[in-house]
Amino acid sequence: MKRQRSIISNLIPAAVILAALIIWQLISMAELIPGYMLPSPVEVVQAFIADFPLLMQHAKVTLLEAALGLVCGVTLGFLSAALMDAFEPVRKGLYPILVLTQTIPPVAIAPLLILWFSYGIAPKVVLVVLVSYFPIAIGLLEGFQSVDSDMIKLMRSMKANRWQIFWHVKLPNALGEFFSGLKIAVAYSVVGAVIAEWLGGLSGLGVYMTRVKKSYDYDKMFAVIFLISAISLLLMAVVKAAQYNLMPWSHCGEQDQGYQRHKKDEEK
Repeated sequence: MKRQRSIISNLIPAAVILAALIIWQLISMAELIPGYMLPSPVEVVQAFIADFPLLMQHAKVTLLEAALGLVCGVTLGFLSAALMDAFEPVRKGLYPILVLTQTIPPVAIAPLLILWFSYGIAPKVVLVVLVSYFPIAIGLLEGFQSVDSDMIKLMRSMKANRWQIFWHVKLPNALGEFFSGLKIAVAYSVVGAVIAEWLGGLSGLGVYMTRVKKSYDYDKMFAVIFLISAISLLLMAVVKAAQYNLMPWSHCGEQDQGYQRHKKDEEK
């Protein structure tokens, strides 16, 4: 029964996507929208296959920028959340700055980063750090501060120091919020790298997009958009798998409930 529900839940999104692609293809075949403005899915697939080697070369650069920025962003976010949780003055001083950084669109700050750091990899990495830092820092801070106070009192009664309380109580409690923020951060990291590449660079998916846009190859434009979406979804799936393996206690209850329902169905 549980397996059937899982299969159905996986088939529904696939069916919706397939229906959208069929409608898109029919609109293109009926020429309701000019082909140069909205190429058909078949044309997009053909463009993707034709430029696949070139797309992979550009994707390697974008993924490198996203990975470097994400590692730095996660590290800074973790350190900031730990400091804000441990020291109240740090939280009061840093938290408003965190919120303020989210009011600045990445597209607005990207030209400044290009001006300050030239056209190399540095401005792309910095922008990825900026967009991935916030969800990690805020998620971890909320996880640290949502710990049951009775648990902390229990640890203190057992002579646990601040580091032991952090490692054995606060960090496990914040893992759920951390992975939720990480799913957002990995998606933002790829998008942030592409946005930075729009404004200058020698390679990357953003550079590829600007080039095909200038030549009005919109089938290739859609192909790279789908590739960016696929990369983001794949990275989010990797994070979800890591969460499943690193937080076994989060799904043990679901398995027990499923087993109990299965036993009841057998008894009936």
